[in-house]
Amino acid sequence: MSNNKWIINNAYPSVTDLRNKAKRKIPKFAFEYLDGGCNEDVNLIKNTTDIRAIELLPSYLSKHQGSTMQTELFGHTYDAPFGIAPVGLQGLMWPNAPEILAKAAFEHNIPFILSTVTTSSIERISEITEGKAWFQLYHPAENKLRDDIINRAAAAACPVLVILCDVPTFGFRPRDIRNGLAMPPKMSLSNILQILGKPEWAYKTLVHGQPNFETLKPYMPKNLDLKQLGKFMDQTFSGRLNEEKIKPIRDMWKGKLVLKGVATEMDAEKAIRLGLDGIIVSNHGGRQLDAGESTIRPLTRIAAKYGDQIKVMMDSGLRSGPDIARTMASGAAFTFLGRSFMYGVAALGSKGGDHTISLLKTELQQVMEQLCCEEVADFPNHLNTL
Repeated sequence: MSNNKWIINNAYPSVTDLRNKAKRKIPKFAFEYLDGGCNEDVNLIKNTTDIRAIELLPSYLSKHQGSTMQTELFGHTYDAPFGIAPVGLQGLMWPNAPEILAKAAFEHNIPFILSTVTTSSIERISEITEGKAWFQLYHPAENKLRDDIINRAAAAACPVLVILCDVPTFGFRPRDIRNGLAMPPKMSLSNILQILGKPEWAYKTLVHGQPNFETLKPYMPKNLDLKQLGKFMDQTFSGRLNEEKIKPIRDMWKGKLVLKGVATEMDAEKAIRLGLDGIIVSNHGGRQLDAGESTIRPLTRIAAKYGDQIKVMMDSGLRSGPDIARTMASGAAFTFLGRSFMYGVAALGSKGGDHTISLLKTELQQVMEQLCCEEVADFPNHLNTL
């Protein structure tokens, strides 16, 4: 594992720069799938806006001995208090994206979470990360398939299994519907013209092959057309979780078990009662319920009430080192970012993962030094509560 100094490309010193570059480099349908929320994007915008309303207080005259971002989580000491959130269809945004990000996460000693519905397999990502990647399970409709996927994650030495509770239905996403990326998807003339206008993306896609649900390949009939694929996905997965569905997973999984998509104190309490090790407060990046709360609001309440009983983490809305600091100050034990890393890979290809992690580490280190905050556990002491 390398201890490379954080080297960033000075042409892209912010996630906004990476987003702008990504928008220019990939087809419109792929960018809008990555960038968009649901309905009118109210919660997508609110996620980041509400995080950025939080203020931090520096302690300039304290006897500061230096700052470290190292964070212990589930028995492993990570080099920073953030990881890479699971994102579906990553290879659609940039060919080989999950492998690029998993490799960068491993080299920087931060967690990478592989989605069930992304474009690399559990086994391949485990190989790249030497068994350190987490796996996020979309709940299958059949117990046999559930058990087989969980056994594969265990065989791949995944230390943490993440189960998803915030997709009981597909979000209503107008852009994806217009672009034919709803299930079943379709490739329109407009989409083909968009591809022709992005020759680097088209060439790399040709080299790596059309993106597929690699983890699900063993269970899929061969040579499905797009309509059949949509039907297969609908029949294979039941996103609606409840306590009765979680209990057998807890009994079966010997590693750490995390529930992602928690948005209320009630669900946090159930997770504790079921013996889970952690929760990720999340609203799926604002992609599921436009009328819901932003993530930082329930995070603050849940961390205050249950933070001493279960690891309370958060994703959705974080875009920068200061955002990570604000979230940690609000009580999060750890944070995850999804879009930011995908912007990085779409913008800079194979160098995008390393650049984005380095950028976030650099920003977060600066915030810590500025606050005179020596450890991430001290962030709540710098929260402006007035």
